[in-house]
Amino acid sequence: MTAPTQAATNTWTVDKTHSNVDFSVKHMVISTVRGTFREFDATVDIYEGNPSASRVLATIDVASIDTNVPDRDAHLRSDDFFNAEQFPKMTFESTRVEYAGGEDFKVVGNLTIRDVTREVVLEGQFGGRIQDPWGNDRAAFSAQGEISRKDFNVRWNQLLETGGAVVGDRVKINLYIEAVRQA
Repeated sequence: MTAPTQAATNTWTVDKTHSNVDFSVKHMVISTVRGTFREFDATVDIYEGNPSASRVLATIDVASIDTNVPDRDAHLRSDDFFNAEQFPKMTFESTRVEYAGGEDFKVVGNLTIRDVTREVVLEGQFGGRIQDPWGNDRAAFSAQGEISRKDFNVRWNQLLETGGAVVGDRVKINLYIEAVRQA
């Protein structure tokens, strides 16, 4: 990620209509189920003179989960998984940003799901920065990571007769973010 030479702090907010918060998890050992969260907010404070001091704060509305199967989504909102009624939000707060060369970086932070907080590492890429036709500065980022859902007390499962579980433990996270700089 190439930082401009000025030592400014810029706050960016996520453009939700051009961003995605996606996940995938193994189903019955052999296939993958994908989903997304439709409602989320995030701000990114970028310290352009010192990108490693940048900060990310994000919230995700758990009830906005969408796997394109309404019955499965209702089950995911239940106490078997997220318990969206008792724990309506997931949160992420970065603790550090590490430059990894070129356009690559790592964001390390605390993810909270079901009132359980664990450190996670997201491998990120800077997609670029432009000025849109309306005069707004925009930047794009993507990031990937993986968590154990059991680490966050998301433990429901059923064993298969052939071995393995209906729902895998490892959840892949994929973020595609377009953000707008705030004046």
